[in-house]
Amino acid sequence: MATPLPFRSRFVVVGGGIAGVTCAERVSKTLEEFDVEEQPTAVLEKRYPNIKVIESGVKQLKSHEHKIFTEDGKEYVYEKLCLCTGAKPKLIFEENPYVLGIRDTDSAQAFQKHLAKAKRIAVVGNGGIALELVYEIEGCEVIWAIKDKAIGNTFFDAGAAEFLIPKLTAEKSETEITCKRTKYTTEGSEKEEGSVAAASKIGSALGPDWHEGLHLKGAKEFSHKVHIETLCEIKKIYLQQEFKQLQKTSLSFPEDNSDKQNAHPDEEMWPVYMELTNGKIYGCDFIVSATGVVPNVKPFLDGNNFDLGEDGGLKVDKHMCSSIADIYAAGDICTASWEPSPVWQQMRLWTQARQMGWYAAKCMVADSLGESIDMDFSFELFAHVTKFFNYKVVLLGKYNAQGLDLDHELMLRCTKGQEYIKVVMQNGRMMGAVLIGETDLEETFENLILNQMDLSAYGEELLNPDVDIEDYFD
Repeated sequence: MATPLPFRSRFVVVGGGIAGVTCAERVSKTLEEFDVEEQPTAVLEKRYPNIKVIESGVKQLKSHEHKIFTEDGKEYVYEKLCLCTGAKPKLIFEENPYVLGIRDTDSAQAFQKHLAKAKRIAVVGNGGIALELVYEIEGCEVIWAIKDKAIGNTFFDAGAAEFLIPKLTAEKSETEITCKRTKYTTEGSEKEEGSVAAASKIGSALGPDWHEGLHLKGAKEFSHKVHIETLCEIKKIYLQQEFKQLQKTSLSFPEDNSDKQNAHPDEEMWPVYMELTNGKIYGCDFIVSATGVVPNVKPFLDGNNFDLGEDGGLKVDKHMCSSIADIYAAGDICTASWEPSPVWQQMRLWTQARQMGWYAAKCMVADSLGESIDMDFSFELFAHVTKFFNYKVVLLGKYNAQGLDLDHELMLRCTKGQEYIKVVMQNGRMMGAVLIGETDLEETFENLILNQMDLSAYGEELLNPDVDIEDYFD
């Protein structure tokens, strides 16, 4: 029987997440045909007739032959390849049936099912997903373990954390803020319910509004109940039988967060127990691991000499090209290795996945046509818009003074329950900002950071609420 000939394509994009889909959409407007792997629906094929969608995982990459081999036994020859397979969750304990990682839409659906029967869960981690989870969950006690002094330190400082914390105990009666951005969704498909730990197959990363449409309600009839354990990590996890045999003591849910000593021995038996490095033990129905991600590079490393960044991502240059000719990468899988703008840094966020996918497509097209291309404007300034605790949150530039010397200074304006504004200044110039609430200052601050205007003369007046700064710098 003759071996089937490989499929030949000018462009192949691997990955069905935000970076991959954006790359596919962009490149299809200019060129003839290429393949998209792991795209959950055929929406792209309908929208762009020159796209062919292959729903199969990549088994092997042979870069010297310009070939990829898929799990369904087919091979594809490419001229240019873009790897957009994202990242996978760093689970605190692999293969534990009571530890759930939330990274993609499938695992978010599995989480919702298990939460419906839960009376208490533990959340471990201090990133965006952890922040959104603890706020959205109702009718379930939440023990939140973080290794930092304050919540959300990836996104903001302790002052902003203090501003947000009252929302954790407030009743959620307020109307949701409207979301003015493109939403990324997948067609819902009912999957069989397995153990708490979802299947190892990695789907596309969650978009910014991933919890919308999910019913995040536990088994009890109350709104928020969150207890935060700071400066600690999980030391050990015990299943119920092991915990009984060891005759250890677990703590009940602390009813008053202001008094750390008010937790009493817990009379209830739980399916799983976590022992923290601060010595405390809590029982719960399951544990959510939200401790970040690692670039999903493993399928491509064997037999290929990629340069990797310190974070394990594929190093890419200013044209999103990896260390291997004709192979590009975009989104969470890659590590930006060019000399960045003074007010930009890489973070594994959906906004950057989209920007990188878009720009990688432009670079692939330009390279194939022998044209030169300038660095995309989106890499001039770091800018991310999200929502935490039903507040709009805008992060600009070096918003946490990342990489700045000690000669920087901070300016603050805070109205309790309404807005929190922090500006990072250096040598009279704005280098970054955190805006929480409906401040309407993001465009003005974006321009001030980009044009590096000397603002020394304005001093504290820059954040004076009586001064209409938008008109001032219009």
